[in-house]
Amino acid sequence: MANYAVDPSLLQPHLPAHTELDSFDGVHYASLVGFLFSGTRVAGIPIPFHKTFEEVNLRFYVRSKQDHSWKRGVVFVKEIVPRHMITLVANTLYGENYATHAMRHRWEQDADTLHVSYEWKVGDRWNFLRADAEPTAQPVAEGSIEEFITEHYWGYTTVNKDCTGTYEVSHPRWKAHRVSKFECSCSVEALYGAAFAEPLRGEPASVFLAEGSAVKVMKGTRIYSPAKPMAV
Repeated sequence: MANYAVDPSLLQPHLPAHTELDSFDGVHYASLVGFLFSGTRVAGIPIPFHKTFEEVNLRFYVRSKQDHSWKRGVVFVKEIVPRHMITLVANTLYGENYATHAMRHRWEQDADTLHVSYEWKVGDRWNFLRADAEPTAQPVAEGSIEEFITEHYWGYTTVNKDCTGTYEVSHPRWKAHRVSKFECSCSVEALYGAAFAEPLRGEPASVFLAEGSAVKVMKGTRIYSPAKPMAV
């Protein structure tokens, strides 16, 4: 999880209705995240050839006030997966912006280092996120940026200017591996637009490797604006 400090004006055009930007110590972040789905089921049913696959996404952090309490979540600018059927299902069921690219990953561990990489192909160029990390994960400290990044449990999508799609993501509190080396190569303009090019070409404010877990994505719902009274 590579976390870049960004100007909030960059994120505002992607902000769904009924949400506002969330920040950590007054700083707004966009994160490039690579991970592996394993043992995936849709409505409890495993789909042949679609149970294990990579994903890389660019996301930022928001919150929405519902029933007098804040629900902290994420908005995905784009999510990259290797199979067209995954893209079709996710875009249809959840209104996300999935795209299909060739992908691959590597997990290796030697005596004292965990080596992890995720790669995705844009045109003829292989993009990548690569990290070397300590092999033992530690609990995420309260009040840390790692806690801020990982402790968002809702997804929000734009349906239209008055309606927002939302769904809950359930998982236990994650641990994190300390990263000793990080490399990134990304076709930012082709994937996310020119506005993201400058901040994502710089050094990330933080990088860590999260220890995965079972994750459950709930059925989506929608948040509507209150009906406006009709003029008489």
